[in-house]
Amino acid sequence: MKKEWKFAFEKTIPVLAGYLSIGIAFGLLMQNMGYNVFWALLISLILYAGSMQFVLLQFLTGGTSLITVAIMTLLVNSRHLFYGLSFIDTFRSMGKKYLYMVHSLTDETYSLLCSYEPQEGMDTKKVMFLMSIFDHCYWLIGTALGSLAGSLITFDTTGIDFAMTALFTVIFIGMALGSALGSNIYTLAGWSGVVALATLCGAIALAIRVIESARVLSAQAESV
Repeated sequence: MKKEWKFAFEKTIPVLAGYLSIGIAFGLLMQNMGYNVFWALLISLILYAGSMQFVLLQFLTGGTSLITVAIMTLLVNSRHLFYGLSFIDTFRSMGKKYLYMVHSLTDETYSLLCSYEPQEGMDTKKVMFLMSIFDHCYWLIGTALGSLAGSLITFDTTGIDFAMTALFTVIFIGMALGSALGSNIYTLAGWSGVVALATLCGAIALAIRVIESARVLSAQAESV
């Protein structure tokens, strides 16, 4: 058991560094918008959607319609459909852990699970579960730190919501540079497809957001 814990922790150290900083950014933004550490942690625990949590911040204050929220959530997180398909059989074989493994499958956790190679003398399913729960804990810790820091110190949060996009880009570039084209061309092709899909969905989501904002402004102008 100790072997699995040690191995899983060592493998998730890169995510630890990223999730602490990004989690802190989310916590700061939540506090800046008037939501205390309780709400920040609740969202990170239940929603745990990375980039979608940053989009949610705009929904909380923008008076966005539920239909728009639903469409944008589907677009932003549509890549997870492909993530889940590649692990559905593995997760099902994990019994009671199945639902949590589906819930915790973020971009970074997915990349770790994809690159994981079974180790002799270790329970593969246990290692995968530990990596997933470690990543989630890092995100929660970062969220709590950011929210608490934001309640004590005044921060200029301009541009901080770009942090999630930057983290995803760095992870993709790292995987691409670390892959040999000869033996991992399909992996690169798959990740290129994911990035292309994420870019397309992001553009559509932005367009919807612009249309929604224009609708709100138009309604305000008519009421004046």
